[in-house]
Amino acid sequence: MTALTLETALPRALQEAQDHARAQGLGHAGGVRPPVAWALVQAGQAVLVDVRTAEERKFVGQVPGTLHVPWATGTALTRNPRFARELEARLAPHGGKEAVALLLCRSGKRSVLAAQVAAQAGFAHVFNVLEGFEGEIDARQQRGKNDGWRFHGLPWIQD
Repeated sequence: MTALTLETALPRALQEAQDHARAQGLGHAGGVRPPVAWALVQAGQAVLVDVRTAEERKFVGQVPGTLHVPWATGTALTRNPRFARELEARLAPHGGKEAVALLLCRSGKRSVLAAQVAAQAGFAHVFNVLEGFEGEIDARQQRGKNDGWRFHGLPWIQD
């Protein structure tokens, strides 16, 4: 995949997400829903980065071919102090800080924090995947019933 640079126009969905983020004063490039994220990855216009723990990926499932840079580790979800450096290293083959990256977590909340840290570290095009892999908890305390990567029937595997 070739990296998109600042001189290259972002795909329309990402430009709209970025415009919305600026208008809302968000501290990151913006967010896209899972079907849009998958379409961008399939078109070679973005790289999908899973920021969940290794345990979540193993036991809950993961999207094939994603990069993995944990935002936090362990059951206590201890913040990874090397997140920005690790993200840059993993994105190096895709353009480093200029790469178009889509961050995916469980529900879209940790990935927002990760996207904000990435933006502060100088990453130009790091977006949040809204809804996350599992989606929000519903009234019955269950995920995946109303939204999320798996809810949309997008590709995923489980060990």
